[in-house]
Amino acid sequence: MLNLAPIHYTSPDIHTRDVSRIFSRTWQLIGSASRLRERGDYIATEIAGQKIFIVMAKDGLRAYRNVCRHRGARLLPEGAGRCSTIRCPYHQWVWGDDGSLLNVPWWGDDPDFRMSDWALDTVEWHIWRGLLFVAIAPEDDFDSQLGETSTELADEPIETFHWVHEERLVFDANWKIYTDNFVEGYHIPGIHPAFHRAIEFEAFETVALNGLVRMTAPPREGLFYRGKWMWMWPNWTLSLFDGGMNTSRINPVSVGQTELIYNFYFADTSDATADARAKTIADNLAVVREDFEVCLETQKNYQSGGYRAGPLSPRHEQGVAYFQDRLRAAQS
Repeated sequence: MLNLAPIHYTSPDIHTRDVSRIFSRTWQLIGSASRLRERGDYIATEIAGQKIFIVMAKDGLRAYRNVCRHRGARLLPEGAGRCSTIRCPYHQWVWGDDGSLLNVPWWGDDPDFRMSDWALDTVEWHIWRGLLFVAIAPEDDFDSQLGETSTELADEPIETFHWVHEERLVFDANWKIYTDNFVEGYHIPGIHPAFHRAIEFEAFETVALNGLVRMTAPPREGLFYRGKWMWMWPNWTLSLFDGGMNTSRINPVSVGQTELIYNFYFADTSDATADARAKTIADNLAVVREDFEVCLETQKNYQSGGYRAGPLSPRHEQGVAYFQDRLRAAQS
């Protein structure tokens, strides 16, 4: 099987189709549901440029597009916070946490204007084992998209881990270049030499299943990872380490820029383990950053016209083949 042609990573038109046919139609990992505990707690983020927020309302969680119904301004700044009402900073329209429009100041006399017509646009949400997902216009139900991930993680106590930290990393390459890189271990000897020394690479195994790619390798002494890494369609990951896990969402910023949103979870969040947690987070992120240069240079070669699609390894790149097959199906 051949790798996807470079145009799939460089074309603005294909990127626009990715947004409309993949990111608008799939369930997207936001992070830990535990971060939304008190009324008014919210998380605002982007899904391939589409702004959304989730808020703890009077009657439970609600999710909306982070878009003013008046002139399209952003309502809440990206990140986590707390709000008593949802007030547009542009013209001061105010919504309640149930999405209803409450106040339109200085509007003037307009007999045809009804506030009930201008509620916030809603977004669907779902909590799975403590992780919060949203979908703008889901094509499949959550369990269908999850596929065999539920079985793969059935014996892992992921809902008992406590959220500790979020890190956002941005680099100049297409989201599919990074995903191709994540779902194979073939690059580990060349790009991650210390990581390579810490695993039994000859026993590295990649398996593509329904909805996910699972990578495993026996760890040697001293490796913080437990030797199991997972990627789930279309763009989230989960990696296990002793005493916790990390998750990430691979979020397109543009056709040539990607944001990684990493979250770290631990079983033990006591003061006694603070230094160990900080080291685990730093070590994880160091491995992630090692991939950036090769992704950037690959993007440049795809853009230059100097690359023609090459073959994929049947041993190490079946995850790449599975991901690219899903892309072809989604874009058809």
